[in-house]
Amino acid sequence: MRLLFREAFLAFRRAPLLSTLSITTIAFSLFAVGLFGLVAINMRQALRGLETRVEIVAFILNGTPLETITLAADDISSFPEVFSVGYVNEDSALAQAQAELEEFRDAYRDLEVNPLPASLEIRLKEGSRDAESVSAVAERLESFGFIDDVRFGREWIERLDRLRNVAGLVGLVIGLAFAVVAVIIIGTTIRMTVLQRAREIAIMRLVGATNGFIRGPFLLEGAIKGLLGGLLSILLIYAGYRLFGRNTPMLSGLVFFETPQLLVGILFGVALGLGGSLVSVGRHLRNV
Repeated sequence: MRLLFREAFLAFRRAPLLSTLSITTIAFSLFAVGLFGLVAINMRQALRGLETRVEIVAFILNGTPLETITLAADDISSFPEVFSVGYVNEDSALAQAQAELEEFRDAYRDLEVNPLPASLEIRLKEGSRDAESVSAVAERLESFGFIDDVRFGREWIERLDRLRNVAGLVGLVIGLAFAVVAVIIIGTTIRMTVLQRAREIAIMRLVGATNGFIRGPFLLEGAIKGLLGGLLSILLIYAGYRLFGRNTPMLSGLVFFETPQLLVGILFGVALGLGGSLVSVGRHLRNV
C-alpha cells in the first residue's frame, strides 16, 4: 500500500504541469455540471414556492349549520393529502374581497346584502399538489351535501405539472451530457499521462508485473486528481454563487448546495478520475 501511494504521488512530481492540467480539467468539467445542478436546485426551489400556493376552495351552501361545517372540517383534515383546513365565513370573505379586489371596493361597500358564501380553504401537503391528487381531493369534497361548488384552478395546476416535468427532463438530459463530456475530457488527459509513462509500463510488463499492480498507481492517481478537481470545482461554484447572489438583487434568494450534495459532488469527481484512469490504462495495457 505504501508503494502504491508513493508511485501515485511520484507521478505528480514527474509531470506537475500535466497533473495540474488534469486537475484543472476535472475541476472545470465538474464546475459545468455543478453550475447546472445549482440552477436546477434553485429552479426546483422556485417551483416548490409556487406549489405552496396550490389550494382548494370549497364554497358552502347558505344556511349550513356551523356544527356541520366544523365536523366536516375535522373529517377533511384527516385526508392523507390535506395539510390544513381553514373556515372563512361570509363577513371574512367580503372583507378579503374588498382588500384584494380594489377595483370593486366601492361596489362591495354599497351592497345591502353580502353575496359571498362561506368557504373552506384546503391546503395540501408537499407531494400531493399535482393535478391528479388535487382532483381526487376535490371529488371527495363534492360528495359533502353542503358543498355548493369546488374550485382549485385546474388549468394552472396542470401547467405547473408540465413545467415541473419539463424542468426535470431537461435537467436530466443536460446533466448527463455534461457528465459524458467530463468523462471524455478526463479520460483524454489521463491517457496523456499513461502515454508519457508507456516505456515504464512496458518494462514493468517485461519483469512480470501483473496488470493489477500496474493499474494501481494510475487508479489512485486518477482518484486523487478527481478529489482535488472536485474540491476546486466546489470553490469555483461557490465563488460564482457569491458573486451573482451579492451583485444581482433579483438573484439574492439563491440557495447553495447542502453538505450531502457537496459530498456527492466530491465523490462524483473521485469516480470520474478513477473511471477515466481505469479506461485509459486498460486500453493501453491491451495494446502493450
